[in-house]
Amino acid sequence: MSDLFSHQGEQTLRRIAPLADRMRPRRLDDFVGQEAILGPGRLLRRAIAADRVGNLILHGPPGTGKTTLARIIAGSTRAHFSSLNAVLAGVKDLRAEVEAARLRLGQHGLRTILFIDEVHRFNSAQQDALLPWVENGTVSLIGATTENPYFEVNKALVSRSRLFRLQPLEPGDLRALLTRALADPEQGFGQRSVELSETASAHLLDVAGGDARSLLNALELAVETTEPGDDGVIRIDLSIAEESIQQRAVLYDKQGDAHFDTISAFIKSIRGSDPDAALFWLARMVEAGENPRFILRRLLISAGEDIGLADPQAMVVVEACAAAFDRVGLPEGLYPLAHATLYLAGTEKSNSSLGFFDAVKAVREGRRQQVPAHLRDANRDGQAFGDGVGYRYPHAYADHWVAQQYLPTALQGEVFWQPGAQGWEGGLRRRLQQRRAAQLAAAAETAADERGDLLSSSPDDPLLHRWLQRQAGAEGERLDRLRQRFWEEAAIGRLDRVLVVEAQSLLWALDPLEAASEGEVVLTTPTAAVLERLQAQLQLLDQLRRPRLLAVAPDAPEGLEALGADPCGGGRFEWIAARQPWRHCTAAQRLAWLEALTALAVPGARARLLFSHPLLGPAGSLQQLLGPANEGAAPGALTTAAASEQDWLAGEGDQAGQVRAGMEALGWSVQQRVWEEALDLPLSETLLERWFGKGASYRRHLAAVLPAPERRRLETLFRARRGASLPQPLRHTLLLARHPGPAVGPGERP
Repeated sequence: MSDLFSHQGEQTLRRIAPLADRMRPRRLDDFVGQEAILGPGRLLRRAIAADRVGNLILHGPPGTGKTTLARIIAGSTRAHFSSLNAVLAGVKDLRAEVEAARLRLGQHGLRTILFIDEVHRFNSAQQDALLPWVENGTVSLIGATTENPYFEVNKALVSRSRLFRLQPLEPGDLRALLTRALADPEQGFGQRSVELSETASAHLLDVAGGDARSLLNALELAVETTEPGDDGVIRIDLSIAEESIQQRAVLYDKQGDAHFDTISAFIKSIRGSDPDAALFWLARMVEAGENPRFILRRLLISAGEDIGLADPQAMVVVEACAAAFDRVGLPEGLYPLAHATLYLAGTEKSNSSLGFFDAVKAVREGRRQQVPAHLRDANRDGQAFGDGVGYRYPHAYADHWVAQQYLPTALQGEVFWQPGAQGWEGGLRRRLQQRRAAQLAAAAETAADERGDLLSSSPDDPLLHRWLQRQAGAEGERLDRLRQRFWEEAAIGRLDRVLVVEAQSLLWALDPLEAASEGEVVLTTPTAAVLERLQAQLQLLDQLRRPRLLAVAPDAPEGLEALGADPCGGGRFEWIAARQPWRHCTAAQRLAWLEALTALAVPGARARLLFSHPLLGPAGSLQQLLGPANEGAAPGALTTAAASEQDWLAGEGDQAGQVRAGMEALGWSVQQRVWEEALDLPLSETLLERWFGKGASYRRHLAAVLPAPERRRLETLFRARRGASLPQPLRHTLLLARHPGPAVGPGERP
């Protein structure tokens, strides 16, 4: 009876729950947004499907799906799922959950996943009480927080967890949620007749600012407070939408990421002599409630650190502005604050600081105001999420200035400060115009390489690093140097997917395995035997860190279609790599490979293909070894064979050119690097078999230029010098290709 009442109570609670709670998806396929971490082939999606989630900390702004994602994991795991809210729970509740988890594990062998919402609300003692049980595996932790876990969560917990940063939802994602809520007859308003005008919809999407909960709450308020017309239709126009959701919140916390990232962007903009960006970040801080005295203190530091004796008056001006602020107060004190900022950013008094209020207007109305990744504070969690990477230090360049982006991407090119034509400002006008033009050009050049924010981080894996070092060393010093040159300057992202084609060993996949820690590495092998050998080498790695292996015969590129068949592992690749691919393929087979790889590449994907071919044939190498006075028993055959090898080598070595032509015909832009390597080749039985064995291409070549007795004399000459080292210069051609179409961020992939 109690179960009946409990079920009835749950049903009643679900009916009266807010729309945002009723519309929570129950399955991963229904989850909207966060493609960068949940898209096909991404680590988190594969971990959920395999029920190997482990310890997770999900952090991001409100309404981005943290709690929803935890509930989806609860519905898909075979482990027992428990949840606590850190706002309401204490150490006693925590110990009770841990004790229950310990009993389940001991008596039934059942794992426990403990979800803690608002985990940053646990104090240090509460987090310490949880640590031992996470450490010994009694519970697996999933934490959700709106704060930066590097700042608010116990460092020991962070180091034992995978971190995923959830981003504000894109307008397309929000529109999908809005449409679903209006159409769903059970949880949404599908049983009512609701008409939402296009202007009202656009206002809700704009002001929600990526917050799904805010959007659905506003829609519910609009529907529930609007009387139906005579025809029974609830009509929501722009005025009703504006009453339901009136103002976007400026995300800013005075002790977290926004505080440090924004002040970092502010100081870097001043250092970079960009008054527009400096005014914008100043406006954002003031509008969000930052203490102006804190800003003035940072300006004093900037005057001493970045202006220095180049303008001894800078410190005097900032100090005078600080004194003026203390005397005048807010709001008029914004004038001296803006004066100090503009003086340092441009280094005589003017009223052009009115541009500050244009920046305030941009803060209030702008949609995308995120700090560009290269301007964020890199001292706290830059190593985990790449914050600060790519920032160009102006003092390292001529004139202590370099063209780079300081404003958010959506506001690039916006002008907030127009210097007057008089005095110090007048002398600055021309230089400022030139620098603004240079910044726009630099932003346009780098836009195609924009990869989006890094949204996840994992603990260091010492086992993986040791394994990678052993694998690299096992291939020999020469091949390891070639591997390093192959991947030189390749900026493989942590979330990228990498495809290595025709892999005979793991050597060419070592760099992607280390760099793409949250993405995926896939290797195709030419035979099933090679696949089995590589699988044996991978046994020491954790299952989630192993590359995926797929046997694809060189003459059957259609086997690549299997890469899209797995719903958890399907998708397209940011990187494609190969060493000596398609050596024995026909032109038609090679073209089929290139077409299949092009279909698997995301827009803006990169490809690296290395081709190596000898500059001397076997006879030419032996001729150099013997010298003109010691050609041995078959000088005529050796000389004839060596002279004929140039045309044979030209045909063998043109493979890179054929592949380049094929890729360019498919729209790839291709560059190449060519270098030569001096190599001594031991004359072994294996090498002799490769040259003179049945079906060998060199043997077929000799048959066309030498009679049978001469061929036998030449082979005898080679076999008589087994163990010698033949000089074998090689020419390496590395094709660096880029897929047609602009590169896009992980959250924007088609």
